[in-house]
Amino acid sequence: MRRLGGGLTLLALVLGAGACRGGGGAGGTEQGQTIAMMPKNKGNPYFASCRTGAEEAAKELKARLLWDGPTETDPAKQNEVVEAWITRGVDVIAVSVENKEAISTVLRKARSRGIKVITWDADTEPDARDYFVNQATPRGIAETLAGHAARLLGGKGEFAVITASLTAANQNEWLRQIRLVLAERYPEMKLVDVRPSDDDRKRAFEETQTLLKVHPQVKVVMAICSPAVPGASEAVKQSGRTDVHVTGLGLPNDARPYLKDGVLDSAVLWNTKDLGYLTVYTAHAVASGALKPGVSSLPAGRLGAVKVEGDQVILGTPFTFTKDNVDQFHF
Repeated sequence: MRRLGGGLTLLALVLGAGACRGGGGAGGTEQGQTIAMMPKNKGNPYFASCRTGAEEAAKELKARLLWDGPTETDPAKQNEVVEAWITRGVDVIAVSVENKEAISTVLRKARSRGIKVITWDADTEPDARDYFVNQATPRGIAETLAGHAARLLGGKGEFAVITASLTAANQNEWLRQIRLVLAERYPEMKLVDVRPSDDDRKRAFEETQTLLKVHPQVKVVMAICSPAVPGASEAVKQSGRTDVHVTGLGLPNDARPYLKDGVLDSAVLWNTKDLGYLTVYTAHAVASGALKPGVSSLPAGRLGAVKVEGDQVILGTPFTFTKDNVDQFHF
């Protein structure tokens, strides 16, 4: 496979939804592990590519993988699925958390029943899980995104953010870190608005149209969830505002046409397939006892030894797609 700088691997996007099994069945490993993994939203291509990596890892480990979650962003549905997994008695639950306050209670319940709990992509309250699989450090994401915005603004001016939802734990932490980076490095830049897209491209388009009208001085729109990148880019394109640029966290296939026409300056992302792959390896290691307090690295198949910092397993650093390199990638 083609390797990206920073250790990322080119991945193929395979769409899918619904519950599934990886390689093996009940009793497929020495521990008879069943790993139950939940995205925020099964319909999001970001999570579909995570699932591809998760299935790959489950096959290698001969584990049973259950994949289920809301078809649209819905914290209550996440709780319902976890309750079902508790009743079923799975070995490990791995959740990309939509609302950490809403789900923490049921995750604590799972742990009280002897089920190992990890989070991935977006975290919950620390006492509600054993480990968090972090796609990149919030500080690293914030520095990368703020750096792109600063370059586009010349270090001063107004920008706005399109997020997934106002309760999304990971996006809120990224925003907190972005504000810290602004204070430390770019005091003449101002974040003037944060609008939710509900992980929906059409909603991102509409919210971007609105913020450009409400904040005409905004010169950069930062979209920090993958469906928002093409949504915001299309809104800026249709507005005719050639003085406004978009940057954010997005998939290269979605970003490509907007990178090519110059509306989208840059798209930042980690390897989503590797995130799903590492999550299953982490779940397997937690259930088997191989990953426990004090461990500083985790053997993770083709990823090699992955760094463990306290109760977080770190995938790596983000990569920036531009008009000059995006044709190398197809996911």
